[in-house]
Amino acid sequence: MSTDASHLPAGSQEASGVMWTPSSWTMAGTVVIQCIYGLVCLLGLLGNSLVIFVILRYAKMKTATNIYLLNLAIADELLMLSIPFVATSAALHHWPFGRALCRTVLGVDGLNMFTSVFCLTVLSLDRYIAVVHPLRAATYRRPRVAKMVNGGVWLLSLLVASPIPIFAGTAATHDGRAVACNLLWPSPAWSAAFVVYTTLLGFLLPVLAMGLCYLLIVGKMRAVAQRVGWQQRRRSEGKLTRLVLIVVAMFVVCWMPFYVVQLVNLLLPGHLDAMVNNASLILSYSNSCANPILYGFLSENFRHSFHGVLRRCCDASVCCCCHPELGAAEEEDEEDLMTSGGVFLLISLGIGSALLRPGW
Repeated sequence: MSTDASHLPAGSQEASGVMWTPSSWTMAGTVVIQCIYGLVCLLGLLGNSLVIFVILRYAKMKTATNIYLLNLAIADELLMLSIPFVATSAALHHWPFGRALCRTVLGVDGLNMFTSVFCLTVLSLDRYIAVVHPLRAATYRRPRVAKMVNGGVWLLSLLVASPIPIFAGTAATHDGRAVACNLLWPSPAWSAAFVVYTTLLGFLLPVLAMGLCYLLIVGKMRAVAQRVGWQQRRRSEGKLTRLVLIVVAMFVVCWMPFYVVQLVNLLLPGHLDAMVNNASLILSYSNSCANPILYGFLSENFRHSFHGVLRRCCDASVCCCCHPELGAAEEEDEEDLMTSGGVFLLISLGIGSALLRPGW
């Protein structure tokens, strides 16, 4: 794992191939990459903050499935905070933040990478229980149970990602001109083992589990499609199942290239251009900003909640600009709205803007 491919290992005792050399990038290419990183980070912070806000704010959104989506949004939000460090290191061809931040950034990045995929696996299991075992759904698909499961997801992710902060550190590049943030393994065999480890636990096994869940769901829906009373339930469950399935499919599309690149780098070191490595990394990060967009397009509840929040924000802005005295009254009426989720949104934006400043 390194800051240019911050989800997975890229070195052993020395930081070999960690930093991009100036010859690898033109100035225009560097600017484009930084703009893409900035856009992904901004959209991810805004979108996931909005998801977190509406689930916490509105009682109708506090279903078991939405609580799992809340956990996913929190993981994606935290994952976005790694981007400014990765982008800065890419632009400078150097890690300027020191060893402690290196361990912190790589640890948080790895933790939230695993948390995201485990959240999606839990969401798929939730859909499986709802559709295939509807009688058990009342027992297992409760908000309280969902919160306990979310806690278990974070504990499991901490365990799986524990090698990352232990082996993370800084080292000079081969030419001695820069410092790289990387996983410093005792030998190349450790690095290879960790690539296989993360590919299995962070992608292949969860995707297989999710695929099995949806195969069983499809089989169940076909088997009982003609039963009396099933059509109405099929429509209601089908919409939510489609949403989760598309979110899972988006995860596979965004993350598969990253893991393929890591395996190619393991088997054929030095054969892939830096642009390919960076493109796969950006695509993996973009998954975290795509989920809120999918919710808005595919879920009526999320769409209406998003519209309600944005409309209130716009109305409040217009009132404050055109009629300050009305804006003050409106602010008093909406105080509870801003305190519960708006503060989180403002904090997220503040962190994101601060981290994206040059020289941070």
